[in-house]
Amino acid sequence: MQYTYTTKGTCSREILFEIEDGKLTNVQFIGGCNGNLKGICSLVEGMSVEDVIARLEGTTCGPKNTSCPDQLATALKEALAK
Repeated sequence: MQYTYTTKGTCSREILFEIEDGKLTNVQFIGGCNGNLKGICSLVEGMSVEDVIARLEGTTCGPKNTSCPDQLATALKEALAK
């Protein structure tokens, strides 16, 4: 199933992703730090949703209380709740 999440408090504006059999696939960030976010997308591709949440939740960016990885974890938690 495909999901779209509007980020809050980050340079990226949106996260697109799919969850297939509990695994994260086709992650794409809209906006933000292009190279870093492409790297994150490659690293989490095929991982279980729960593992991605455990690894990324709580990551901050500079003085912000969130980050693009943290927002991905939030998006995944929201998707699991549906």
